[in-house]
Amino acid sequence: MAAGLDHIGIVGPDLDALAGAVSALGFHLTPHVAHAGGRTGNRCVMLRDGGYLELMGIAPGQRSATLERFLARGPGGHILALSVADTAAALARLRRAGFAVEEVTAADRDAADGRRARFSLVMPPDPPEGRAILIRHETPDLLWRPETPLHPNGAVSLLEAVFAADIPAATAAFLSRVAGRPAEPDPAGGYRIPLVRGLIRILPRAAATVLYPAGGGPIVGLTLGTATGGGEIFHAGGVTIRLAAGGEP
Repeated sequence: MAAGLDHIGIVGPDLDALAGAVSALGFHLTPHVAHAGGRTGNRCVMLRDGGYLELMGIAPGQRSATLERFLARGPGGHILALSVADTAAALARLRRAGFAVEEVTAADRDAADGRRARFSLVMPPDPPEGRAILIRHETPDLLWRPETPLHPNGAVSLLEAVFAADIPAATAAFLSRVAGRPAEPDPAGGYRIPLVRGLIRILPRAAATVLYPAGGGPIVGLTLGTATGGGEIFHAGGVTIRLAAGGEP
């Protein structure tokens, strides 16, 4: 089963502009890293207690079918990544659940000091909205370095990801199968899927857009725990970000 929220992929048409908007909210970002032979890139908001935000964009003059498909819906949160301890077991579970899933994928990215961060991925077929993946970090020390999770606004953890869904029951059923955890009713309507670390909420679109008005992608809202203060609500890159004091969603 998925253990928790690993990261949220936020896609924008201009990575520099997206990074600037998020940085202005008091987040410390990792340096730019190129992906896919330089066609795309990312910058990340690493969080002390686990989880992170991955800001993604297409390099000027380049093309990316995947990111272009996401951006056709609008900039915002398009990728939900859940952490697993055993990718082989996760692959077998998804196949038993009826997913046509390829083998576990090994991936790597540039990291600190010229080294490569390594991951193991299990990728179910994309639903109509966004993407949901399972991930195991093989070299977490290369990403969660002492300096990366220090944010002026005090953010320390990824607590909650909120989906806006046209048919909440269908989205909840899909995400429940991916996570391997049951969905339950949400007080705001729709459903929620509690994880060991964090929470997935799937709300009717009408309710979600009232609570999270900046949403452009399927993931319209995020709650981050903060070690200081709390209560602030930010809007950037097509996502509403709420800081919660004491790490409570």
